[in-house]
Amino acid sequence: MSMFRRREHQVPGLNTASLPDLIFSVLFFFMIVTHMRKVTLRVKFQVPQGTELTRLTKKTDVSYIYIGHLLGQKSGTMIQMNDKLVTAAEVEDYLSADRNRMDPDDVDKMTVSLMADKGTRMGVVNDVKQSLRRAKVLKINYSASEIKK
Repeated sequence: MSMFRRREHQVPGLNTASLPDLIFSVLFFFMIVTHMRKVTLRVKFQVPQGTELTRLTKKTDVSYIYIGHLLGQKSGTMIQMNDKLVTAAEVEDYLSADRNRMDPDDVDKMTVSLMADKGTRMGVVNDVKQSLRRAKVLKINYSASEIKK
């Protein structure tokens, strides 16, 4: 008989008491950091390039208008606001209704960002701009990408 007995060592169980706190912390972090896209793009556009670009600071008061060709088609320029395709005249109605829903303090901050394809004719952009004037939306931002050096 041996003087020393061999003991079987057991691995202690993993303490999972703090695991829910960790999971909720990570979930909360991703909820704050992630930006959800609300619009499904149905218009294909490639923004022109520019040199003197600035970023929008407050994007909550910004409405986006996409101008370009329908995905999968090469003919006909279309205008998209949110998830629906509209004409230049419908842009005025949509933005007027949007303007009436806003708080009176935020009406002066309302901005429209035009994202037009670089091959779009200026006549279409001009029609949209006239509709914006009639809707009394006077702050317009033109989207462009920075020229890579």
